[in-house]
Amino acid sequence: MRSLLLITSSLFGEASQSRQMARELVDGLRRGDPALRIVERDLTSASMPHLSQATLAAVATPVDKRTPDQRETASFADALIEEVEAADTIVLAAPMYNFTIPSTLKAWLDHIARAGRTFRYTANGPEGLLRGKKVYVVTGRGGFYSGESPAKAFDFQEPYLRAMLGFIGLTDVSFIHVEGLNIGKEQAENGRIRARQMIAALMPKLAA
Repeated sequence: MRSLLLITSSLFGEASQSRQMARELVDGLRRGDPALRIVERDLTSASMPHLSQATLAAVATPVDKRTPDQRETASFADALIEEVEAADTIVLAAPMYNFTIPSTLKAWLDHIARAGRTFRYTANGPEGLLRGKKVYVVTGRGGFYSGESPAKAFDFQEPYLRAMLGFIGLTDVSFIHVEGLNIGKEQAENGRIRARQMIAALMPKLAA
């Protein structure tokens, strides 16, 4: 049975545009594979703590040498990594906040980027270990930052995610941008239409 991991990170919960569009993508994937197992993790300030010194020390300690407190501290990050390792497909719903990603999504990436587990250093440089997975990133953006937009230089969202995901071996990444959400009703609706067209264009490839 194939598995999909859906990560959401918006402050707006069920009203989130990135979350809604990501679920439309997931629904399309499920139609192509009715047996698809879906695991969802919603990143909030309560559910996704930022890294602490104690966490860094715990995960840097070999498993067989951890104290009981360190094992408990490291268990959260271990569970996050296990979810990613078990997934065949990963869908990230990522709103743009101040030209980049939410801090909770950054914290999630900080927890799963672990030397010796999701990447390693070699004589030829770092090597990502989470290979063979497909990633879809659905973004929600108030303005227009893709294509020939003059605001493209302010897009620190897609470049960062591509770099960070690639660093841990997730190189097969497709972005679906829902743009113009804060410009006006017409622009927002057009942004959703374009995003749905992108999803529809992906479906034949997914079915194949």
